[in-house]
Amino acid sequence: MSDRGLAVNDCHAEIIARRSLIRYLYSQLEYFLSNNAEHHESSIFRRCEQYGFQLKDGVQFHLYISTSPCGDARIFSPHEAAVEDQGDRHPNRKARGQLRTKIESGEGTIPVRSSNTIQTWDGVLQGERLLTMSCSDKIARWNVVGVQGSLMSYFSGPIYFSSIILGSLYHADHLSRAMYQRVADIEELPQPFTLNRPLLSGISNAEARQPGKAPNFSVNWTVGDQGLEVINATTGKDDLGRPSHLCKHALYSRWVRLHDKLSQNLRIRVAPPASYHEAKQGAADYHSAKQTLIRAFQKVGLGAWVKKPIEQDQFSLTQ
Repeated sequence: MSDRGLAVNDCHAEIIARRSLIRYLYSQLEYFLSNNAEHHESSIFRRCEQYGFQLKDGVQFHLYISTSPCGDARIFSPHEAAVEDQGDRHPNRKARGQLRTKIESGEGTIPVRSSNTIQTWDGVLQGERLLTMSCSDKIARWNVVGVQGSLMSYFSGPIYFSSIILGSLYHADHLSRAMYQRVADIEELPQPFTLNRPLLSGISNAEARQPGKAPNFSVNWTVGDQGLEVINATTGKDDLGRPSHLCKHALYSRWVRLHDKLSQNLRIRVAPPASYHEAKQGAADYHSAKQTLIRAFQKVGLGAWVKKPIEQDQFSLTQ
């Protein structure tokens, strides 16, 4: 962890892909605001009176994952399903749908406690295990609050995946439950947030999986990059100790520049925030939708969402 937002906490592929997508969305907004006519026209965004900006017609995002995401989508489907065996034979077992956290520096996930787990900065520094929600749970959250994140919500409404495709370990019942069905009764989401139900599918010929531990590095690339970036999954930085362009500090820097340019036209009108945490809290509707989701999980007995220590978000760009 870093108290200046300089380390990427979670290097699982789905999380890196989504952070890369946020970076891409910022680039596309910068293109829209560019004085270069070609860049402006090529942007995926258009003006929208209600939200500031929205995707042009026909622009969609699809998430491809080589195997089922860790957590609820995978824990009950460790093997390929036969065509006739897509159903869940034990849908009412208590463990189904439970929120789960990743095991730091290890493999697999464990169920969260039923009550709120408070992680403290000094506790983690003294050796307590840092808990991170599973990819299944994070994708379920994106299906409510959108993939754009709280900061991008200043500029646009929620952006949802149109489909989620798995290269292996696709089980229709398990994946749909993990992605959205376990909170199907969610109520009173603020407009324009909704429970997104993307198309879910496997592929015609499942990828051959090579069993083994996850690598200790993560590779990312976004349209426009000159080359690949490699992150050490243990440190959340590159092998020279430099912060990733996907870290909170880097993405916040991009956001601040856009905020300065668009301050008169923002969907959310606030004074320039003093910190990353303050900026995130300023996205009130996004924050409300997120809290509504957390309550929905608790209401149906699936556990309490585990939050990271607040200190990691209390940085400013002047530090």
